[in-house]
Amino acid sequence: MSTNPRDRERLLLISNSTLHGSSYLDHAESQIREALGNIRRILFVPYALHDHNAYAGQARARFLRLGCVLESIHEAEDPKAAIQDAEAIFIGGGNTFRLLNQLQTLDLLTPIRERVDLGVLYIGSSAGSVISAPTIKTTNDMPIVQPRSFDSLGLITFQINAHYLDPDPNSRHMGETREERLIQFLEDNETPVVGLREGCMIWVKDGIHLLQGRTNARVFRRGFAPVEMEPGSTLDAMLEATS
Repeated sequence: MSTNPRDRERLLLISNSTLHGSSYLDHAESQIREALGNIRRILFVPYALHDHNAYAGQARARFLRLGCVLESIHEAEDPKAAIQDAEAIFIGGGNTFRLLNQLQTLDLLTPIRERVDLGVLYIGSSAGSVISAPTIKTTNDMPIVQPRSFDSLGLITFQINAHYLDPDPNSRHMGETREERLIQFLEDNETPVVGLREGCMIWVKDGIHLLQGRTNARVFRRGFAPVEMEPGSTLDAMLEATS
């Protein structure tokens, strides 16, 4: 039996909460159902948006359709105790800087990390997926607040760029493309980046990182050309090639 805590981790990292033409989390429903299995109680973290009550209400209604009871951490008298009791943790999207700042302020990063290391299911969407990485340096968001540092949960060994966008050949915008910005990140950092297009997600179980969803991911590694990865492929060999 493996003694590596990462081999006990179960993560579903979704690029986006809503896909064009569908409603909240509809595009990921089958993957969420499979990840949940028999779990029927979920702890929600709404800190990426300003209106916690409205956000929790949206998530609660959606998971009720899956037969699950959702409890929001912002309503808990003791957030750390709520994490200790959680069967599954879902961190939703919004502004990544706001999310990380609140988790740091409440000293919740370590409790979440410890529970996930023990095998508690972690579901992230957009910003909630970005903070599963070592840092939030590859987020697309504006720094509307200043966290103590960019260090985040570190549940995975690579960075995530959610909502990854390909260049639009018809655009007159002359600024950097998303690809150029991620290559710039790698000029000063060695950690690989997985660009998750909308509709793409990563399922982590038994130490395997499996791409799922409807769209490809694009993997960026220092010293290598970017590589396209299709749903159904695993990221592990690609990421190990950088070490």
